[in-house]
Amino acid sequence: MPAKAKHCRPRSSPFARGFAAVGTGGAVLALPFVAATAAQAAPAHSAAEAPRPLTGTLSGTSEKGSAETYSVVAGDSLSGIAAGYSVSGGWKKLYEDNRDVIGGNPALIRPGMKLTLGARSESQEPAGSTTAGEAVSATADNATTENATAESATAENASADAAGTVTEATPAAEKTYTDDLDGWIKESLDVMAANGIPGSYDGIYRNIMRESSGNPQAINNWDSNAAAGTPSKGLLQVIDPTFQAYHVPGTSMDSFDPVANITAACNYAADRYGSIDNVNGPY
Repeated sequence: MPAKAKHCRPRSSPFARGFAAVGTGGAVLALPFVAATAAQAAPAHSAAEAPRPLTGTLSGTSEKGSAETYSVVAGDSLSGIAAGYSVSGGWKKLYEDNRDVIGGNPALIRPGMKLTLGARSESQEPAGSTTAGEAVSATADNATTENATAESATAENASADAAGTVTEATPAAEKTYTDDLDGWIKESLDVMAANGIPGSYDGIYRNIMRESSGNPQAINNWDSNAAAGTPSKGLLQVIDPTFQAYHVPGTSMDSFDPVANITAACNYAADRYGSIDNVNGPY
């Protein structure tokens, strides 16, 4: 690769990053507590069943009207906790008191969260002392169970169903690549796509075969670059100043590394020629 083109305008290209956002739909809080409006997702229990017995740890004082702390476990929901400990104001008050801990979505509570229960309602006992039949038949002020609906919410690989039940996050399977020219090119294309660098498999392969015949340890010790002390290296024969200027974050700093070499060369080619696909000779 001639030195002239490789030293022109050595600057790093900007990289695009994307972000995804999620939200929750409206839901109606079923008996025994006040129905939620569409203003925020209601972590509601179905009207057809009693609140699930709570298994989380309760700490603090146990007298009515005094604040207590509840440790969330898998399967809990704000409505279930509020009903189970007869929290005055129901799940809305529980969410308001713990918004800094829970975040912007009341349907997403996670095991280990410490929730302040606040004052209990004077006229009610914890749900553990109430039978399933009593819980189903209890009537709360301004509550309705007709046409109760809820939508599921997902965020950061964790999800909550319509009742606000916490489920375990499922990590995405890590993509693997073969340790050969085919795998190096495919991995490089994924890195390039994530950073907005153009190029195709055929364009990369064609230039690699011309520059190094697919040998990642190839080095040119005889041309003008070598005479200047910066020999061309790797699959796409990149000199060190160009590699450093166009190195793609997240890849190795070793210019002989196949993926780091390919992505830096393609980043340079994109800046210089529009794409590695437009390179058909020494560059």
